[in-house]
Amino acid sequence: MANWFASGHAVDCILAAMALEVMVLIIIHKQFGRGIKPWDLIASVLAGTALLFALRAALTAQPWSVVAACLSLALPAHLWDLARRWSAA
Repeated sequence: MANWFASGHAVDCILAAMALEVMVLIIIHKQFGRGIKPWDLIASVLAGTALLFALRAALTAQPWSVVAACLSLALPAHLWDLARRWSAA
């Protein structure tokens, strides 16, 4: 089990589940007009995805610069998500 986490496969499974979830939610929105708007959903998921990439990089002993780059991408994605939510409220 420790090797599964250390190899980053646990994060890969989470990312795959997130991708599937996004696809299902977008299909539901397009079919029924209900749920989260696709751009709002993508804005939200993008920040989490960047954080998961940072976690994967850290688990697989990537250079600190890779972890920092992933974390740096998470901030603008998070701010984009906040701005979309704030304007909708």
